[in-house]
Amino acid sequence: MSKPIIYELPLNERIRTVLRLEFLFKQAHYSLRGVSVWDSRNTISSLLEILNILSRIDLRNEISKELQRQKKAIEALAAIPVIDTKILKDTIAALNNSLYDINVATNNCYSEAPNDFLKSIVQRESIPGGSCDFDIPLYHYWLNRPEQERITTLETWLNNFSHYQNSIELILYNLRQSATFTQLIAKEGFFQKSLNSKSPFQLIRVSFPSDSNYFAELSGGKHRFSIRMMLPDFDNRPVPYLEDTEFSLACCVL
Repeated sequence: MSKPIIYELPLNERIRTVLRLEFLFKQAHYSLRGVSVWDSRNTISSLLEILNILSRIDLRNEISKELQRQKKAIEALAAIPVIDTKILKDTIAALNNSLYDINVATNNCYSEAPNDFLKSIVQRESIPGGSCDFDIPLYHYWLNRPEQERITTLETWLNNFSHYQNSIELILYNLRQSATFTQLIAKEGFFQKSLNSKSPFQLIRVSFPSDSNYFAELSGGKHRFSIRMMLPDFDNRPVPYLEDTEFSLACCVL
């Protein structure tokens, strides 16, 4: 059986932001491992996108609220007789540690580029090709420094946001683990489900084998969501896949 591909639909703005940051941190750390100039450029671009998000929202406050909300929800599970108390205690301890790190890391909570060098790149990034060699000679010079020097510098800059990254990974891990996948059928390639508005559903996950000849389009909000199977077309608009389709669904609530 091929490895599954999972499509996710965030149901509120906080989780939407957290998922975008998870993506950017993964992208930054992946390209960080590379030794070429283009790898360093990609890491810088991801870092600047992270800073862009930080400049628009009070991320520390949003993450702190979500960690506290999850802690309260998980503590309530202690009343369930069959709950694994060790896992429960370990999860609460991890949430407490992340809350501490987020709330005390005031010196590292940047909302803009932390130095003039990165600010000079930010100013040019909005222009197509604006970070070209002739536009920012200092950037061109830095990119031609020894590879280990560049990697060390990038690690230092990314580490300034490690408390964000660690908290985001914990929030999403807990949320994704809150629901198990159930196998269902989308009649004629379409599935719709209403959600209990009294339960804080935050994330919808849909799983298919990665060798499927269709993909999923998810849409919806906190009251209901829908899944439409689509046939890929990379030259024209995708068209609906109208066959009955098996898929796995997890509605994550914590």
